[in-house]
Amino acid sequence: MSDAVDVQVSDPLAEVQLRLPSLLQLIKEDVGCVRLRDPAARSELETLLTYPGVHALIWHRIAHRLYGAGWRFPARLLSWLGRFLSNVDIHPAAKIGHRFFIDHGAGVVIGETAEIGNDVTLYHGVTLGGTSWSPGKRHPSLEDRVVVGAGAKILGPITVGRGTRVGANSVVIESTPPEVTVVGIPARVVRPELSHRRVVGRIDLDHHLMPDPVGEAISVVLDRVEFLEARLAHLQKRLRDGSGPIRDGTEAPNPGPRAVERA
Repeated sequence: MSDAVDVQVSDPLAEVQLRLPSLLQLIKEDVGCVRLRDPAARSELETLLTYPGVHALIWHRIAHRLYGAGWRFPARLLSWLGRFLSNVDIHPAAKIGHRFFIDHGAGVVIGETAEIGNDVTLYHGVTLGGTSWSPGKRHPSLEDRVVVGAGAKILGPITVGRGTRVGANSVVIESTPPEVTVVGIPARVVRPELSHRRVVGRIDLDHHLMPDPVGEAISVVLDRVEFLEARLAHLQKRLRDGSGPIRDGTEAPNPGPRAVERA
């Protein structure tokens, strides 16, 4: 008996399997987290039976175990079946943490070397894609509590920091710091660390409060133009009066009637 135990413990593959969380426990967490992030979810049974994002994740959990055990073709076949049934394409080699949620599911693509942390949320149309044909790490890594809005594309072997929110339809091609909001093409930080509202026990879904960096830039330009117009009007008035001081503090000379007419 002791020999059998020694062989089992000394086997590296057995040690890895012992460290892996239970597949049933992972699926239970995936189903349970949905009610915290989607107010439309009314029960765990309804979530399990009707949510395509949950279905895709269940297929992936099984395919990932097969892929890790060396059963590459069955894993790819099971992954294809999951894609056919759910319209979510997850490579079986992708590493996904606990309590992962894909809302609506449709059109989500997760590449082979992608890595996703715990409590991550993706909306429909999100792509975690690669930018190179070379082998090795070529897909993004999402740290814990990342939220990615609908239609966003995160490309290349970059890291999206813990707690970061990616705005809808953004294209992220550079790594981001933790706890920020990024939007745009290419994505830029528009809300600094710890400035957005936190909701205890739930994710921040205030997508309608997403800042508009282009609109803010235009507003600054318009304010500057309005200021310069007011200043120009003030200088023209002082020139017409012929009594205002100029830069050196002396009185401005009388411009004469023609100069006033040109002004």
